[in-house]
Amino acid sequence: MRTYSAKPGEVQANWYVVDASGYNLGRLATRIATILRGKHKATFTPHVDTGDFVIVINASKVNLTGSKIDAKHYHRYSGYMGGLKSIDARTVREEDPERMIVQAVKGMLPKNRLSRQIIKKLKVYGGEEHPHAAQQPAPMPNVL
Repeated sequence: MRTYSAKPGEVQANWYVVDASGYNLGRLATRIATILRGKHKATFTPHVDTGDFVIVINASKVNLTGSKIDAKHYHRYSGYMGGLKSIDARTVREEDPERMIVQAVKGMLPKNRLSRQIIKKLKVYGGEEHPHAAQQPAPMPNVL
């Protein structure tokens, strides 16, 4: 028997939508990362992008357990001396709720060129509305 290896041209990408309200941030991010990589498919190949598109709505209503809402900090560094900016999770949720989910999912992907291609398939919106109705997204499957 020969091992099946997916080719980039024969991969069928589906669209899924998930409502983030009521989910814990880390648990939601692991499910999203699995769908984005394509590990839920039988045709998964590590070096080929076999994943699907994921639309996340209500990113501003995602849960953080314990005291992480005040203790967790998000950092940005400009590369210059004194250029480290640090803000807590409560401020990030109010100002840019999409950033929380994108950074959580990005941290769960491998650090290579393929992951930079995969993260572009993640679409995150803070509210209920999204502009991807033409793709007819289905509810996200339960992969865990």
